[in-house]
Amino acid sequence: MNIQVITTYLSALGSNNNREWYHAHKDDYKKANAAFEELLQALIEEIGKFDGSILHNHPKDLTFKLVRDTRFSHDKSPYNPAFRAHISAKGKLPVPVGYYLMIKPDNQSFLGGGLFADMFKDATAMIRNYIVRNGEEWEKIIHEPDFEKYFTVQGTALKKVPAGYEKEHPQAEYLKFKSWYLEYPIKDEELNDAEAFLAKAAELFRMMKPFNDYLNKALAGFQMPTR
Repeated sequence: MNIQVITTYLSALGSNNNREWYHAHKDDYKKANAAFEELLQALIEEIGKFDGSILHNHPKDLTFKLVRDTRFSHDKSPYNPAFRAHISAKGKLPVPVGYYLMIKPDNQSFLGGGLFADMFKDATAMIRNYIVRNGEEWEKIIHEPDFEKYFTVQGTALKKVPAGYEKEHPQAEYLKFKSWYLEYPIKDEELNDAEAFLAKAAELFRMMKPFNDYLNKALAGFQMPTR
């Protein structure tokens, strides 16, 4: 398992972010992608020790494309020089929530958990309503000492508590959120030792699991919108 194959390729792509270079270095991409899938398989096996719901996944089904959608962006670079994956009971779908990994050079890599998507109004409402009814459980999870040591709940948020919710609710600040997620930054040098990184990632994902479980209970019955 060689993560440096991944970071070397992504660094080169970042410096040569054009279609000509990308197509001329397809073999390098294949080697880097194979290394990323090998890392994902090892992660699946480690996460599976405490969350068996993800063991059925195949790495190739969990990854996201490098190609960027540039239609509404000032940055017209065709590729995002990052390897990304979401590991959950339903693969890379945003719901149910699971374990997110992004490898991107220049200290932009991170491990994540929770609901990153803020465009699903039903999902947002379901989580808000669950927090209203289960605020004590929420507080217990996010203030558990190991959790607080590594994570802070992030997310897109409104300026005010939305209509229909009590402004004085004990979890009012979290009711403003439209998404609820965790990010743990990974420095480039942490990727040099693949085995050490794998162990650290698995342990951090284990600490995320109660947070993910809470959100997934809130999202029980959620249906992804059909196109």
